[in-house]
Amino acid sequence: MDLEFNKNADFNGLEVSKLDRLKEKIMLGGGKKKIEKQHSKGKLTARERINLLKDKDKDSFEIGTFAGYEMYAEYGGAPAGGVVVEIAYVEGVQCIIVANDATVKAGAWFPITGKKNLRAQEIAMENELPIVYLVDSAGVFLPMQDEIFPDKEHFGRIFRNNAVMSAKGIPQIAAVMGACVAGGAYLPIMSDEALIVKDTGSIFLAGPYLVRAAIGEQVDKQTLGGAETHSIISGVTDYIMENDEACIQKIRDIFSNINTNKTEAYSRKESKKPALSSKDILGILPEERTKPYDVRRLLACIVDDGSMTYYKDTYGQTIVCAYAKIDGFSVGIVANNRDVVKNGKGEMQFGGVIYSDSADKATRFILNCNQKKIPLIFFHDVSGFMVGKRSEHGGIIKDGAKMVNAVSNSTVPKFSVIIGNSYGAGNYAMCGKAYDPRLIVAWPSAKLAVMGGSQAAKVLAQIQISSKKAKGESFSEKDEQALIEKIKQRYDAQTTPYYAAARLWVDEIIDPRDTRKVLKLGLEMASKVEIKPFNVGVIQT
Repeated sequence: MDLEFNKNADFNGLEVSKLDRLKEKIMLGGGKKKIEKQHSKGKLTARERINLLKDKDKDSFEIGTFAGYEMYAEYGGAPAGGVVVEIAYVEGVQCIIVANDATVKAGAWFPITGKKNLRAQEIAMENELPIVYLVDSAGVFLPMQDEIFPDKEHFGRIFRNNAVMSAKGIPQIAAVMGACVAGGAYLPIMSDEALIVKDTGSIFLAGPYLVRAAIGEQVDKQTLGGAETHSIISGVTDYIMENDEACIQKIRDIFSNINTNKTEAYSRKESKKPALSSKDILGILPEERTKPYDVRRLLACIVDDGSMTYYKDTYGQTIVCAYAKIDGFSVGIVANNRDVVKNGKGEMQFGGVIYSDSADKATRFILNCNQKKIPLIFFHDVSGFMVGKRSEHGGIIKDGAKMVNAVSNSTVPKFSVIIGNSYGAGNYAMCGKAYDPRLIVAWPSAKLAVMGGSQAAKVLAQIQISSKKAKGESFSEKDEQALIEKIKQRYDAQTTPYYAAARLWVDEIIDPRDTRKVLKLGLEMASKVEIKPFNVGVIQT
C-alpha cells in the first residue's frame, strides 16, 4: 500500500470512529437512569424489544438513528427521534419494526418522530413488507403540537397509511407494551392483530386526568383502558400477554404463519466476493475531497468480482454506468467519476461534474435498466451540472432534464449511496431523497447542499455587500473576507451528513465498509414487488 492510501485510511477510519461514538450515545436514548426506570417497571427498552424479536442469524439495518440529532435542544433533545426503526427478519420473514422509545420524553411524538414513522411506513408500502409496531408512547409532544398534528405529512397520516396498507394486504401487527394515548390509540386497532401487555399496556382516547376534566368521571388507568379491559370487556385487543418477553414470542408465533410465497421481481445468481476488500474503501477515498479518484476502484470493493460490464465506457466519462451484481443480484450502477478525463474532442472535463454527454449516457442507461427490469444504484459524488456559456449553448438544461425525467419515472427499485458531494441539481439527477429511492444512505464523507460552502458564501456575501453599498455604507476587503468566512462556517455546518440525517434527508449514515451489506438487504427487500410498466413521457432530444 502506498503512503497516500494509508493516510486516507487513517483519516476515514477516524471519521468512522466518530460515527460509531455518536451512535453509541444516541442508542442510550433518554440515558441510563431512564433505562433503569424502564426496567424497574418490568419493561424492556425499545432496542431490547427489537433485539429479542428479530432473527439473530439474519442481517438487519437500523434507519434514522440520527433523526433529531442536535434538534429540540430547548426541550432536552430527542435521540433517534424517540422511535427506533429497523429493517429485519422475524421467523425468516423480512419486515419493518417500529418501536417507541419511552426513555425519550415517555415516547412522545416530536415532528421528526412523525416523519420517521411515515418513512418506515413508506418503506413497508413500497416493498410490501409486513410491519410491527411496538407501542409505548405518551402521544403528541404538546409544546410542538402545531408542527405534528394537522398537516398531510403529520401524525394523522400514520392512520391513513394503516388503512392503505390493510387494503393492499400488507400485514400489520401492533403490540401495546406501554401507553397508547389519544389519536395514537387508533394505530393498534387499525392493525391486523393487536396484543397488549398486562399491567404496563394501556389504550385510551383520553387518560384519567382528561376524563375527569372533560366529564367529571374518576377512573384509574387500568380500569379505563388496561389489558383486561380491552381483552375481556371491549374486545379491542386480540391477545393479552403477561410481559414483554411473552408478547414478543407471540409476535414471532404470528409471523411463523405469514405466507410470503412471492415470485422474484428480478434475477439473482450465485454470489461472488468483490475483487477488492471492503476495507480498501477507506484507503481509496481521498482525505482531501477535491482530489481526483477513480470510482471504479471503490465499486470493485462492493460488487461481485468479474460482474462489471461498462456501458459507453469511453463516452461521457464523468459518469460511470455499468451492469454488475451485488451478492448475486443484477444491478445497474450510475456513479459520478471524480477523475479528470478527456472527452472525445480531447477537451478536459472536471471529475464530479455532469456534462451534456454524461447526462445523455446516464439517461440512456437508466432507460435500458428499466426496460430490462434491473434495479438501479446511484453513487453520488457530484458538484452539479456544468455551467457557463458553452454548456448553456450546448443545451445542458435539456440534457439534465432528460436525466431527471428518466430517474423520476423509473419503476425499478432505486437505491442511493452518497459518497461525497451531492450538490444542487446533481442531487436530483442522481436520485436524491425527493426521487423515491427505496433506501438512501450516506458515508461520513458526504455533503448535501445547493452548492459548496465556499461558492455559496461568496454568492451570499456579494448580495449582502451590494445591498450595503447601495445604501452608501462602506465595506473594506477585510470586512468582506470576515463576512465570507462567517457565512461559510454556517453553511458548512448545514452540509454535513449529520445535519442531513437529523432531518431524514438520508435514511442513515453508514460505515463505508458496510455498503455492500446494506445494498444486499435493500435488494432483498425490494425483490418480491412486481415492477410496473415504464414510461418516461415527453423527453426533448
